[in-house]
Amino acid sequence: MRRWLTDLGLALVVLMLQSAPFLFTRSAGTAWEGWSAQGYWPVLLTSLPVLTRRWQPGISLAVSAVGIAAYAVIESGPAQPIWYGPLVIFYTVAYQAGRIERLLCVIGTVLGAVSVIGSVNTAVRELATWSAAYALGTLARTRKEAAAASRAQAEQLAAERERTRIARDLHDILGHAFSLMIVQAEAGGAVARSDPGKAEAAFDAISAHGREAMGQLRSAVGALRDRSPQPSLADIPQLVRRTQRSGLSVAFAETGSARDLPPDVQLAAYRLVQEALTNVVKHSGASRADVSLAWGPRELSVTVEDDGHGPGADGGGHGLIGIRERVTAAGGTVETGVAGQGRGFRVAAVFS
Repeated sequence: MRRWLTDLGLALVVLMLQSAPFLFTRSAGTAWEGWSAQGYWPVLLTSLPVLTRRWQPGISLAVSAVGIAAYAVIESGPAQPIWYGPLVIFYTVAYQAGRIERLLCVIGTVLGAVSVIGSVNTAVRELATWSAAYALGTLARTRKEAAAASRAQAEQLAAERERTRIARDLHDILGHAFSLMIVQAEAGGAVARSDPGKAEAAFDAISAHGREAMGQLRSAVGALRDRSPQPSLADIPQLVRRTQRSGLSVAFAETGSARDLPPDVQLAAYRLVQEALTNVVKHSGASRADVSLAWGPRELSVTVEDDGHGPGADGGGHGLIGIRERVTAAGGTVETGVAGQGRGFRVAAVFS
């Protein structure tokens, strides 16, 4: 409705501008000539198509061209209007019409200007005016297409980032849970006959890990609907205790004065610890791991070290790549390598 009212207002303005010569033009040495009904109806014919130019730009331009031609044949007096209506329609043709329709309109406009206008100077002036209208429409169309392409690219990048984030979450959640469950299943199977009580505890741990993984999956899916909170720094001690049930000795330490951090930073730190502990359980052959949070004046350092032989060639590489991507996205940096004692593996991130 608003667009229709805008077009109606524009059509009325165009009509008034094109009517001005009939109201104010005087012949040399004569009084005001007043209205010329015979020459005025073509003016109406060139103004009304402004209302339909959005829906049928080519047809609207053709109708207005008929009005211009009719005026040239009928009226030869001093009342020579400037064709604002057809110029607006020509701009719209350049802005939104298809390529073939634009080409036909340009050819028709050039031929019409050459055939209707006798003077070469007048023809050049008219062609320059119409060319300016077409150039403005082309510029507006180019800017609109560039903006649409930019929006599409931004939407595609956002979708890719979201897919990457979901893939990282699934990898972190399921990889950690399955690793602990596999370790417990192997341990339970090994002592099933010799120590039934220990085997039962191992299978209970498997069940607990499965339930916790389901809970985290629900939380991750709920986060897609902006309903469920994501893990934070406060959940790291529970993550450490859960890993300890696999039989790995894990120590946790936090130093410095804790402060609030953005949710994406807290989630990145949590996922780093989760993935690092998963790699320790799956690949390192370690008996001990140390998790530390060190708060500095402007930064948080998160470190996971073990006494094993590192991720090795059998896995962990994809997880380390995911860690680096997640931490970098949260504005942090990651370093991986041999632990401080020359044995084991170390993953450290700094968020500032």
